[in-house]
Amino acid sequence: MTARLKSSMAALAALLLGGPAMAAAPSPWQLGLQPAATPIMERIASFHGLLLGIITFICIFVLVLLLYTCWRFREDRNPVPSKQSHNTALEVVWTAVPVLILVIIAVPSFKLLYYQDVLPKTELTVKAIGKQWLWTYEYPDNGNFTFDALALDDSELKPGQHRLLDTDNLVVLPTKTYVKLQVTASDVIHAWTVPAFGVKIDAVPGRLNEVWLYINEPGNYYGQCSELCGLRHGFMPIAVKAVPKEEFEAWVVEAQKKFAKVGEPATRVANLESAARPAE
Repeated sequence: MTARLKSSMAALAALLLGGPAMAAAPSPWQLGLQPAATPIMERIASFHGLLLGIITFICIFVLVLLLYTCWRFREDRNPVPSKQSHNTALEVVWTAVPVLILVIIAVPSFKLLYYQDVLPKTELTVKAIGKQWLWTYEYPDNGNFTFDALALDDSELKPGQHRLLDTDNLVVLPTKTYVKLQVTASDVIHAWTVPAFGVKIDAVPGRLNEVWLYINEPGNYYGQCSELCGLRHGFMPIAVKAVPKEEFEAWVVEAQKKFAKVGEPATRVANLESAARPAE
């Protein structure tokens, strides 16, 4: 084995086994779901595969049955049509089989809903507040600091950043940690959605919804507000940076110095909100 071949194999192994951190964002002409970054999304992807298989089988079966019927019972092969209108065995089959299919779908569906809805014991709480048209985040377990995440303007984008997805401040979360995300809104209904997490939860004024996250791998994960919330609904992205626990703890120390505490005057909030609104 040549040295070049050995180095190529080593590089391939490093890419497959180690590799860079994940980055889950939509891509042009993408088909299928984004790579799963949480146990919830892994189960959603598995359920999606089950449904896709069932739907594909039904479509192929119906198509074959339709083509066979057109060929077998065409006029020149069947000049005298049958007068029979009932077939007990056939009616039992086409009633029982759909019921069985629905049961096959229902059982994992209910298990998935229960798995998503019941919060495990969490180690960290983060609160997301939807506003027209930005997200405000609070970290009550880490000094109760708060910051706003506003979409980057095209002129502010750096190489590797995504238009309408990257924000000036990233939501930093630790990996391998059970996180409780509380979601609400201050004006109209929004929706905090990150496809790679399998999370889409409404942010409703006066109500506090919550969901749990457990991010498997470090990386940048992107989403957007998924509830039509006004003129700049499409400019309200969500950018999450998942890091190891040690790096998260170091970031918390810096964030406590950088960002205001909840309840303290934050002039930047007013500036961001005014910047988010279009000029009249």
